[in-house]
Amino acid sequence: MLKIAVLVSGGGTNLQAIIDAQQRGEIINGEIACVISSKTTAYALERAKKAGLATEVLLRKQFATMEDYDAALLGLLEKYQIDLIVLAGFMTIISDNIVSHYPNQIMNIHPSLIPSFCGDGFYGLHVHEAVLEKGVKVTGATVHFVNEICDGGPIILQKAVEVQQEDTPETLQLRVMEQAEWKILPQAISLFCQGRLEVSGTQVKIV
Repeated sequence: MLKIAVLVSGGGTNLQAIIDAQQRGEIINGEIACVISSKTTAYALERAKKAGLATEVLLRKQFATMEDYDAALLGLLEKYQIDLIVLAGFMTIISDNIVSHYPNQIMNIHPSLIPSFCGDGFYGLHVHEAVLEKGVKVTGATVHFVNEICDGGPIILQKAVEVQQEDTPETLQLRVMEQAEWKILPQAISLFCQGRLEVSGTQVKIV
């Protein structure tokens, strides 16, 4: 059984989707071992506690350097013997040092169809604002492995969502979460835990 750490910063809706999938038996050969938050006030912590999960809070501002922060994060990951790190709305930078310790073992959910509307500055509502401003007809969500390039790691799963004419950034955000993010993130986690993801260069094959 592989051990999963979910890193959060906010409301924890994607965390809840993972918890629900785990409770339905859909995370095969994996279980959430801990939830690590970058904020003491993140509602995701309440979701984790309600589900009986171990929680930790790690504040970047408490550490003088990135190296010190990395050491503390690595210490927590080792404490819980983590096999897979899931970034579920985590708003603190993951350094190359962490990535090198967990190659192709860190996955992120992004609220667009990468390579569109991704990279520096594209997070949260900013993504959906940009989608509507551009006038594209289809958006969606992407689960990808994390590498040293922002939103640039190998793509695991994607799901498309239609953009509607009356959409606001808020309505589009909710529909992308409901129709895409909350579905493909648990699926990607389960595929990883079953050993069904093979990474070759920039591509991920599902076996």
